[in-house]
Amino acid sequence: MALIGDTVATVSGLVTGVLNFFTDFFLTPPLKATLMFLEEAELKTLKGEIKTFKAKTLWEKSGAVVMAVRRPG
Repeated sequence: MALIGDTVATVSGLVTGVLNFFTDFFLTPPLKATLMFLEEAELKTLKGEIKTFKAKTLWEKSGAVVMAVRRPG
């Protein structure tokens, strides 16, 4: 009985690996954000009065490090 379970697990793993291999062909590679693009990004405050400013103002004087993350969808 354990032999059947091991066989099913092996075949399932093989099918999953093959499907992952082929679906990777259809995915576009992620693009890296350039410094010029990040500098021009408009940011908005989340609390209090809503202010809009360019991201480069964060690191012009203080040297702040900014990480931009966008969820797909």
